[in-house]
Amino acid sequence: MTIPYPKVFLLSALVLLAGCAQTHEVPKLRHQVVELNQKLSTLTNQATALEQQNQLNQNSTSGVYLLPTANNAARLQSSIGELSVSLSHVKTEANGTQALLHVRTVSQASLPAFKAVVEWGQLDAATGKPLTADSLSQPVASADSLLPKPEQNFELRFSGLTPEQLGFVRLHSIVPTAQPAVVRQH
Repeated sequence: MTIPYPKVFLLSALVLLAGCAQTHEVPKLRHQVVELNQKLSTLTNQATALEQQNQLNQNSTSGVYLLPTANNAARLQSSIGELSVSLSHVKTEANGTQALLHVRTVSQASLPAFKAVVEWGQLDAATGKPLTADSLSQPVASADSLLPKPEQNFELRFSGLTPEQLGFVRLHSIVPTAQPAVVRQH
């Protein structure tokens, strides 16, 4: 049996080229796999936190819980109407954590001036429930605006906890601060 040398040479060249291509592609593929695993882990953590947040809010009769890792808004029936409440820009600060709290009307109607309490703390690692005994709180108040607006943002500072330790933020005790106009009859 005779072996055609051009075919053997071509086959050898293909194997050599395939080997070269693989050596350059393997690190790239490994990097992509690591990135995908990180994204999957982040999404899994976010989905778990969202489920916890929904469960906490389902059992809450006053106020709304936000879990920073859920990265999602929650709705609240309050004395000033139905609200959508969310957190963003959660980041480290010198004495703890800084974040923006967004409060907006679901109906896009004008948000009246109000005051409320923001509470924050850690979650119990075993149960996923807020550790309220160690929680801290601060009052917040919106100001009257000359122009009607459906949203109010509050810059918050959560002392004593890093963003990784900040398990929950709760907005509650919402009351309007503006007195309704009284119509007098003569």
